[in-house]
Amino acid sequence: EVQLVESGGGLVQAGGSLRLSCAASGFTFDKYNVAWFRQGPGKERETIACISTGDGAAHYGTTYYADSVKGRFTISVDSAKNTLYLQMNNLKPEDTAVYYCAAGWAFCGSDWWGQGTQVTVSS
Repeated sequence: EVQLVESGGGLVQAGGSLRLSCAASGFTFDKYNVAWFRQGPGKERETIACISTGDGAAHYGTTYYADSVKGRFTISVDSAKNTLYLQMNNLKPEDTAVYYCAAGWAFCGSDWWGQGTQVTVSS
């Protein structure tokens, strides 16, 4: 059974940093691609960062970032720990959201979801 568990969310002041973690079980990263999404208050869920790690990925390690986070957020994986990370720097109040990790067959796919972790950025 695929399981994803996020951690690392919290309250931070604007300009600060957080690192989110997503511990995966039931699969290894060479099988599925993984990604981070977020949903802010009153907003639709947004794809913010993806990394190609799974079967069929054209280029292992290819990344995608939404324009809203490019240059501030970094997605990475530690295959030995089967953990996905999202390093978030220079946080802004508009980054306030519930952040979800997901795994899927496709790049930026989301066949399986974590439960989410709240990130709140104060101004």
